[in-house]
Amino acid sequence: MNEKILVVDDEKEIADLIELYLQNEDMDVYKFYSGEDALVCINSMEFDLAILDIMLPDISGLSLCQTIRNKEYTYPVLFLTAKDGEIDKLTGFTLGADDYITKPFLPLELMARVKAQLRRYKKYNVNSVISGSEKIFKYAGLVMNLKTYECQLDGKSLSLTPTEFSILRILLENMGSVIRSEDLFHEVWQEEYYTKSNNTITVHIRHLREKMKDTGENPRYIKTVWGIGYKIEKI
Repeated sequence: MNEKILVVDDEKEIADLIELYLQNEDMDVYKFYSGEDALVCINSMEFDLAILDIMLPDISGLSLCQTIRNKEYTYPVLFLTAKDGEIDKLTGFTLGADDYITKPFLPLELMARVKAQLRRYKKYNVNSVISGSEKIFKYAGLVMNLKTYECQLDGKSLSLTPTEFSILRILLENMGSVIRSEDLFHEVWQEEYYTKSNNTITVHIRHLREKMKDTGENPRYIKTVWGIGYKIEKI
């Protein structure tokens, strides 16, 4: 079955170009030039990935992303924007975005990022079939099943994005060890780490803690090792 991709950009030439490249990869494209029209579609169907321009004439891409996450859709969201400011990027990640690319961009770079996010999402999708024996992590009421890509806390399901799931998996797999921020970033995004990438990790860790209701001064699960990275301590 072809992947269903949502594309929202008020610049017709850019939206049409993205559509062409996606269709060349046999993906089904749902293209909109306004946030209002896209919102109707978001409320009626689930996608495999969304590409959202932040600056739209009506509803912003940030608001569309927030709607997607409020509906507990976990498919990847990739932002397109002419802005390259750190605050804008952090706002996007705070609302649940998985990746971010600034205009002008190379179409082949965009496609590489799309494919990388889709690979992660397919692994995360609970309908995926994963070969090998079932592997389950259990820690203080937290249960992560790597075969079904499900995560529960105290018997209740955690609705995690593929990025959040990947970060939590890495920390659980290395329980008792400190994972440096740069190693965590490279493992999840498969890109080189830059100084400001640390903020990207920080935002996703904060999201995980919020979803796990573990945002106090001394978190129970994900511990911050200042100046180095993060860890989940062995019980």
